[in-house]
Amino acid sequence: MKFIVSSTALFSHLQAVSRVINSKNALPILDCFLFQLEDGTLTITVSDSETTMVTSIEVNESDSNGKIAVTAKTLLDALKEIPEQPLSFTINPETKEITVEYMNGKYSLMGQNADEFPLSATLGESAVQVEMNAEILLAGINRSVFATADDELRPVMNGIYFDITTEDITLVASDGHKLVRCKTLAARGTERAAFILPKKPSNLLKNLLPKEAGMVKIEFDERNAMFTMENYRMVCRLIEGRYPNYNSVIPQNNPHKVTVDRQQLIGALRRVSIFSSQASSLIKLRVQENQMVISAQDIDFSTSAEETQVCQYAGNPMSIGFKSTFLIDILNNISSNEVIIELADPSRAGVIIPVEQAQEEDLLMLLMPMMLND
Repeated sequence: MKFIVSSTALFSHLQAVSRVINSKNALPILDCFLFQLEDGTLTITVSDSETTMVTSIEVNESDSNGKIAVTAKTLLDALKEIPEQPLSFTINPETKEITVEYMNGKYSLMGQNADEFPLSATLGESAVQVEMNAEILLAGINRSVFATADDELRPVMNGIYFDITTEDITLVASDGHKLVRCKTLAARGTERAAFILPKKPSNLLKNLLPKEAGMVKIEFDERNAMFTMENYRMVCRLIEGRYPNYNSVIPQNNPHKVTVDRQQLIGALRRVSIFSSQASSLIKLRVQENQMVISAQDIDFSTSAEETQVCQYAGNPMSIGFKSTFLIDILNNISSNEVIIELADPSRAGVIIPVEQAQEEDLLMLLMPMMLND
């Protein structure tokens, strides 16, 4: 079995799918790329037994069909150093020996039996199908994946919840402290449906989607989901379970609304949080007429800091405490220049929304407060 392929094209495809491979695998075959050559198309498959990703690349010339498994790390490290040029692969199906020839030299390595590679999961006949624009899906994942949890006791919180209706699709993520609800009106389903996408496939999509344009086809049943893009296909196991009612935790009718410059607030939080207690990272926001005082203190080390920011606020003075790292995370994942922070009282969650929403999008973030000592 022989084929010739462009080195940079092959490397970029291998690098994109290699993120699926775990550093430690129970089955040695999962450390490999599965190469399948058929009618001039090389299909590359990787899997960690729960998530499988497939991509294909046209080869310049080939003599026969066949398949072989190749150790991923060795091949990636070897191709990384080769500039753009044709690579000639020669594979002996009996001995599994692979020879890669390039302009000034050649590599020899051993392949593995391709038949040992696990088959990817298939979807049942009851699978639901929706389509989303790659850009819209990427924006939703980018804005929500940071808020997913790492909670072994509540696995449903460890992924992004896709809530599909006939009018819109909403992506939700929460770890119990912060919550993101990103609703898009530019995509919708034909029926009411939902699934929970785990964190790892979410991050894989986050890396792949910038290379994609056009529509992404999403098909899913109770156990698995398949994302079909122009150049890649991913099948992954879903998180099973019932996602909590996220709308019930979002406080309505918040009387105190503060409009503030997002970048200036991030800068102030970063400076002031250096002086907060390392255990809690607690910062205090005190809002009064058209100004916000951001303060923090660490009683154990007798350090404190305070900074005043201009804001738009006309209500009664009030103070609320937040964990600074969470608040900075939330502000970093909003793209608007200004944000509105909606507050009810110091014990209820703060709602943070961008002043300018993206087109056909409704983004809302929520952060639970921390108790203030004073």
